[in-house]
Amino acid sequence: MNKYELAVVVSAKIEDEERAAVVDKCKALIERFGGTITNVDDWGKKRLASEVQKMKEAYYYFIQSDAGPTAPIEIGNRVRIMDNVIRFLCVDRTRHKITAMPESRGRYE
Repeated sequence: MNKYELAVVVSAKIEDEERAAVVDKCKALIERFGGTITNVDDWGKKRLASEVQKMKEAYYYFIQSDAGPTAPIEIGNRVRIMDNVIRFLCVDRTRHKITAMPESRGRYE
């Protein structure tokens, strides 16, 4: 098992319940692919470095987990198509390398 960290940037335009549902869905994906969640950091609402999809602020969540080597790819494929996720990044904390980079959705909107 490797240690991973999934960083998820969630839209600030949605309600608290919807935002919690997005984070719960990300945690469920990790568990679905054989991972165990070790920690969830809620950084709250932060200003984005550059405007994304006409938004200047978003909510940041960091989900740390232990999972097998194929889990980040499977998780990334599913998080990529989630509606209210603006950006995400999965990092292998064991080897300190990036394992799944997000594709830019609506980059020039």
